[in-house]
Amino acid sequence: MLRADKMHYCLVFLYVLWLSVCLPGGGPCDAYASDPSELRPAAENTKSIRMARATWDTGWFQSEIYRQLLQELGYTVPEPLTYENEEFYRLTAQGDIDFWANGWFPLHNRYIDRLGIDADVQVLGYAVKDGALQGYLVDKKTADALGIKDLTDFKNPEIARVFDTNGNGQADLIGCNSGWGCAPIIDHHLEAYDLSATVEHVQADYGPLMADTVSRFKRGQPVFFYTWTPNWTIGALIPGKDVIWIEVPFTSLPDSPKDIAQSATISGVSGCQHDPCAMGFPPNDIRVVANRSFISNNPDVKHLLENVQIPLDDILAQNAKMLDGEDEFADIRRHAREWVHANPKPVAKWLAACRAIRSVQEPAPTEAQTAYPIKQPAPLRVVTKRFEPFVLYRDKAYTGFSIELWEKIAADLGWEYELYGVNTIAKLLDEVARKAADVAIAGISITSKRERYLDFSHAFYETGLQIMVPAGPTSLIGEVVAKIFSVIFSRELLIGAGVFFVILIIVSHIIWMLERRHNPQFSGSYPQGIWQSIWWAVVTVTTVGYGDKTPKGTIGRLFGLFWILAGYFVFAYFTASVTTTVTVQELHGTINGPQDLYGKQVVTVARSTAAEYLSNQGISAVTVSDVDQAYLVLETGKADAAVYDAPVLQHYASKRGKGKVKVVGLIFQEQNYGIALQGKSKYRERINVALLKLFESGEYQTLREKWFGE
Repeated sequence: MLRADKMHYCLVFLYVLWLSVCLPGGGPCDAYASDPSELRPAAENTKSIRMARATWDTGWFQSEIYRQLLQELGYTVPEPLTYENEEFYRLTAQGDIDFWANGWFPLHNRYIDRLGIDADVQVLGYAVKDGALQGYLVDKKTADALGIKDLTDFKNPEIARVFDTNGNGQADLIGCNSGWGCAPIIDHHLEAYDLSATVEHVQADYGPLMADTVSRFKRGQPVFFYTWTPNWTIGALIPGKDVIWIEVPFTSLPDSPKDIAQSATISGVSGCQHDPCAMGFPPNDIRVVANRSFISNNPDVKHLLENVQIPLDDILAQNAKMLDGEDEFADIRRHAREWVHANPKPVAKWLAACRAIRSVQEPAPTEAQTAYPIKQPAPLRVVTKRFEPFVLYRDKAYTGFSIELWEKIAADLGWEYELYGVNTIAKLLDEVARKAADVAIAGISITSKRERYLDFSHAFYETGLQIMVPAGPTSLIGEVVAKIFSVIFSRELLIGAGVFFVILIIVSHIIWMLERRHNPQFSGSYPQGIWQSIWWAVVTVTTVGYGDKTPKGTIGRLFGLFWILAGYFVFAYFTASVTTTVTVQELHGTINGPQDLYGKQVVTVARSTAAEYLSNQGISAVTVSDVDQAYLVLETGKADAAVYDAPVLQHYASKRGKGKVKVVGLIFQEQNYGIALQGKSKYRERINVALLKLFESGEYQTLREKWFGE
């Protein structure tokens, strides 16, 4: 009989073996096959863990990985609520939150020190070791042309003016939001390096500012900005290829110990001109922060939080997917689930060790807390996201149809508000769901899934998908000429003409060889005789035997009879080719709806509602990363039609694409946009009344025509 301790190790070994088989490949033992929120907790363990996450959505992927692993251990882990840094540390020290996976150290030491909570919270593990870098970047083209090496080069007014976008003579440094930990460091750098006169620290909503910065880079304009890793910006503007890290002349940090200041010079930084690179910021570790009592009572959870590691490249790749449109909560959950699938060996090791710890010492269950104290913001907090033409970000300010509509609503109700932007749909909706914002406005579709946790106003825009095609000729003569050319150079007609010509040449040679010796109507000279034979063959096949040249010999006449009879079919084939070409042009040349898209070259945006619709309808389409590329494909003749959100196409066709493209047909696959509000929001009815007044007064229609045309 096995001893108890040997039996224990055998069970652990068998469990590891079971995981190594089950995790990689699905089947009945695959616990990751469903949505993480539906994972089955172990029957013997109903303990709930209260998890939080940071306000930056680039860190939600890591949080979801921890959540799914804890669910696999049998814990109930509700959707994490989002908190500002200081609020999280305060609530965790009080025991209202168990942990989050978004700690940045040494940057977050200031919160622990300021609140005096070192005895109440514990920092665990290294999800990313030394991977959280911070610093300044300049586009490589401009840096090489101007010889920019470090920040002190921006003392030169000539260099500063190159990066000036508002005409004040100062270089615009796209920095971080006021209130973030990086903001005072950037301000300190400008003062320490004597740059206050030539560099302006631009502070607004970081996501839209950086999206605008990326757009300016793509247009070939100089860019100068602060960023950190992991962040989508490093995927959009690649250090060493698109941009370079700009070093500081010496390390200077406000109120930092000497050893931390020295660590701001970092080796192996890709895209820096020197190695080591004087970044100006010390590298940060991304770590878990947890309540000490919670960790003490749950040693298996502690082990998991201490050991999970997520490669920086994996985080950057996921952030790039969010930027590319996969930015719903369901997308983030799926990304985490895919990561777990792709890393079966470390996942199996972590989970097996945790279960082994639990089998030795099962901690007492803790009571789940379902409500967190959230402060109601005042004045009204309004969150938005770029979605042209509903929301545009220009000159550090928001505009667009939705923004102007909201301005009219707020003016009618006499509301004061603060408007700020986010970068993804997931964060847009989360801001309202967690009550950090009162209102979200952009182009937000009203769906049954979102109605479960949000309220919506009346629909302010009924829309759907539509089709855009090249504008084509604008005059009747131009249209006729274009039609003639399309028929003449069509594939069907060219094939028909080619077949007819080949047969004609063969027949001409046969009749010439039969008649050239005894019939003067067919000359013995090859050039003249072949021309006469071609003439006879054409006249015979088109007039059924009538012509000025006739064969004299018996064999020649028999062949002529054959050609007369065959001419019915040959000429009919050529005629049918022409008729078919014209008919096809008439039937399929015009696109007026989705039924006309079959067999056409169609372009749309990847992972959009339009792409999903076309796929479901069995319509083949080329997908591109954004709608601007779709416009380019259509306008260069590489596609017959573009399918996308109707208002987006309408706006482009009436503005930048005027005269080049046109929107055709009716809207299909309808959907409605509304203003998103907190559940049971006290503002909903008042917003609805204001909306109805705008409809009744005609102001709404005027605003709509301004942005979308009539």
